[in-house]
Amino acid sequence: MVTPKSMSTAMNARLIGSGKETIILAHGYGGDHSVWDKVVPSLAQFHQVLVFDWSFSGAVKDLNLFDAVKYSSYDAFADDIIALVEEMNLKSSVFVGHSMSGMIGCIASVKRPDLFSRLVLVASSPRFINSEDYEGGFEISHVEQIFASIESNYDQWATSFASVVVDNNDPPSVEKFAGTLKRMGYKTALPLAKTVFLSDHRAILEKVTAPCTIIHTARDLAVPDSVPIFMQNKIKGPSTIEIIATTDGHVPQLTAHKLFLDVLDKVLIGH
Repeated sequence: MVTPKSMSTAMNARLIGSGKETIILAHGYGGDHSVWDKVVPSLAQFHQVLVFDWSFSGAVKDLNLFDAVKYSSYDAFADDIIALVEEMNLKSSVFVGHSMSGMIGCIASVKRPDLFSRLVLVASSPRFINSEDYEGGFEISHVEQIFASIESNYDQWATSFASVVVDNNDPPSVEKFAGTLKRMGYKTALPLAKTVFLSDHRAILEKVTAPCTIIHTARDLAVPDSVPIFMQNKIKGPSTIEIIATTDGHVPQLTAHKLFLDVLDKVLIGH
């Protein structure tokens, strides 16, 4: 069991740079803190930047920290980031959450609004499965096929998935993301995929009072264009949508980091 005192060690947490404001960079499914490597140097010039690895990441030294039962909902992840922020004595930080981490940040901000001055939700979605009144981007049959592919040949699926969600015109970024996916491992990837794809966090949006910036790319095969609009309409606090003019997919901090930084800088200056 991870105790709050050991959270920063368990999560490979590092503070980089200096400044009055702290920016927390939270990676998504299959990633680790290295997905932020292209943007950290610029951000750290004027801000204190916190990078870390979630318990499911292949970069975590103790892979036994990932308990599929405990982490069957985003609440446990939200509790982890709250414990980490408390341990590191960070106040009123800007939380930048990629993909699943965007919704984790929403939940954490509802639990502890004093810890987060703003949420930046990058390629995030409250629900990935379509329903009659909601377009999430995936039919349940497609999601079940993903689970089956993870189970039958995980390495092959990781390579294929990376080429779909990351721009195929950027082979180094595809290779990098495929590598972090593979390091995560099959035993973690399958239960976590079920948590991500089968969860429905639409209801939490109406409880989010922190100012939010929703960052979306012009072409994200994992998150339809309608999702950011849905999120903005549901979030209780003030929110804006920023579209990165790139078709480079679901991981803009890797494939379009300069454009991503331009948007993030504008958010931070206006913050």
